[in-house]
Amino acid sequence: MDKPIYKRVLLKLSGEALSGDKGFGINNEVLNDIAEGIKRIQEFGIEVAVVVGGGNFWRGRTNPQMDRTTADYIGMLATVMNAMALQDAFEQIGVSTRVQSAIDMRQVAEPYIRRRAVRHLEKGRVVIFGAGTGNPYFTTDTTAALRAAEMEADVILLAKNVDAVYDKDPKIYDDAVKFTELSYMEVIQRELKVMDSTATSLCMDNKIPIAVFELSTENIVKAVMGINTGTIVK
Repeated sequence: MDKPIYKRVLLKLSGEALSGDKGFGINNEVLNDIAEGIKRIQEFGIEVAVVVGGGNFWRGRTNPQMDRTTADYIGMLATVMNAMALQDAFEQIGVSTRVQSAIDMRQVAEPYIRRRAVRHLEKGRVVIFGAGTGNPYFTTDTTAALRAAEMEADVILLAKNVDAVYDKDPKIYDDAVKFTELSYMEVIQRELKVMDSTATSLCMDNKIPIAVFELSTENIVKAVMGINTGTIVK
């Protein structure tokens, strides 16, 4: 296989992807598959950071009666649960891992400190960022863009439960058109929902490409080799 084209990557995982076909909670097969994928790309000498969502446990916007700020903080706690589960899966197969939380919870995670996170990456540890940005009104997409910029990552690997970006939902519309390459402005103007507009703008400002693909070990490895199995946004 060819050599990887990236030195440092940030993998963005949705909470829904962790639940697999169940739609809620954590699917151990998916968790183990992700861990194996990370281990394989680490063997190429690639430094890996991870941002994980919490939608498999909590989606605050589905409860209109709850205060938005409270709902967002509950969602942040859900991401830490996922981060801890990922850490356990990684370490069971010998991948050294650290969880850093944007909300202080020292019993289960390190506080987010940029320099410490960079040092962990340099030492070959996977760093999982939990609790989003630590602020309400910001999604984990925005967290991924922000952490990728702070870590000076070469690319965001956006692993989803669909295989690429389409002009409309391919699960509903048979005539949905698949995109292999898009610009940041196309994503924003056409409202394609690759990431939210704040995250996309942040990637555009910092020239961070986004590789969108269906979550699997094989696709993670292909992505770091520069093989486009889904959609590239740049």
